[in-house]
Amino acid sequence: MYISRFRLRNWKNFQSVDTRLGGRAFVIGPNASGKSNLLDGFRFLRDVARDGLKKAVDDQRGGISAIRCLAARRHSHIELLVELREAPSADGPPDWEYELVVNQDNNKRPQVIREVVRKGGAPVLMRPDESDEADPQRRTQTALEQISLNKEFRAVAEFFDSISYQHLLPQVVRDPRSFTSGVVSNDPFGRDFLLRILQTRADIRKSRLEKIRRALAVAVPQLVDLDAEMDKSGVPHLWGAYEHWRPNAARQNESQFSDGTLRLLGLLWSMFEGGGPLLLEEPEISLHPDVVRQIPRLFDKIQRERKIARQLIVSTHSEDLLSDPSIALEEIVLLVPSAEGTEIVTPTGADFAAVKSGLRPADVMLPKAAPKSVEQLTLAF
Repeated sequence: MYISRFRLRNWKNFQSVDTRLGGRAFVIGPNASGKSNLLDGFRFLRDVARDGLKKAVDDQRGGISAIRCLAARRHSHIELLVELREAPSADGPPDWEYELVVNQDNNKRPQVIREVVRKGGAPVLMRPDESDEADPQRRTQTALEQISLNKEFRAVAEFFDSISYQHLLPQVVRDPRSFTSGVVSNDPFGRDFLLRILQTRADIRKSRLEKIRRALAVAVPQLVDLDAEMDKSGVPHLWGAYEHWRPNAARQNESQFSDGTLRLLGLLWSMFEGGGPLLLEEPEISLHPDVVRQIPRLFDKIQRERKIARQLIVSTHSEDLLSDPSIALEEIVLLVPSAEGTEIVTPTGADFAAVKSGLRPADVMLPKAAPKSVEQLTLAF
């Protein structure tokens, strides 16, 4: 399934935004415009489905007050609405619609104000219901997180649980024990990245790593082999063989890989790993501009090799990444901040005319994402 529509109200930077999405979306905007917070809206639905409302709000985001938009006035509820379709280009009513409205009670506990599920336009769940009115404690949990209540729309809960956010940091991959004292799983920053690779079934792991190695040849032509193994002390490692002037290739592990090599390897592995929407934050970091220009093409190649394509939502500042000719104007989501909260600005008729005349979508949209009066920064010193 795909997220075809996403609406947020009173969510962090956003007082009210509503956007349509296809198989890919590239989120752009000035610093502090809310690119990470937009992605966090998708992550929030995953966290509610996986861990429950209380943990998603209080433990992972610091409470309702920390989530609510600063521009919110009389209407203080936090609202999320998602439409899901089996194919991004499908017409008619969405296959599923999920709406969640939350606030806090007098004890500052997160509380469900409204929860609605529709299938093909017909209601499947409408809360609050009579049971909620009889027992207000029920409203501290969503139906989404409860197996006993989500039977009729479990496909939605499973889809949200499949959302993956990846922002791999090479320093964390190289030395995960310096960043945590306990065991972690599905860490977006890479603390368990090598372990996830090693725990993948051997034949699948070898096939993926070989495909990634061939892709990496664009940036690291000397790399002739990639594999993962556990050392004698039980620490997982990623090994690469590099050709040089000697007859035998030299082996190096992740501690000797460049930041760019590790970063690109992690991006490509993430495309293979999982089936739900993949959220990526600034994939251009640590990579040469010539490599960045190839990222959309590499992702498309992996999509074609997968049995089921997955939705890709990327935040970026990179003109090089957006210069790929396959990126359409309507795939770019432009965030524009204001005193009343960040807005999503859709392309205008003039923008489409400019692209039709020969300009690239990046040429049209990126100037709109530039910070206002950025030259004033020099006057601060």
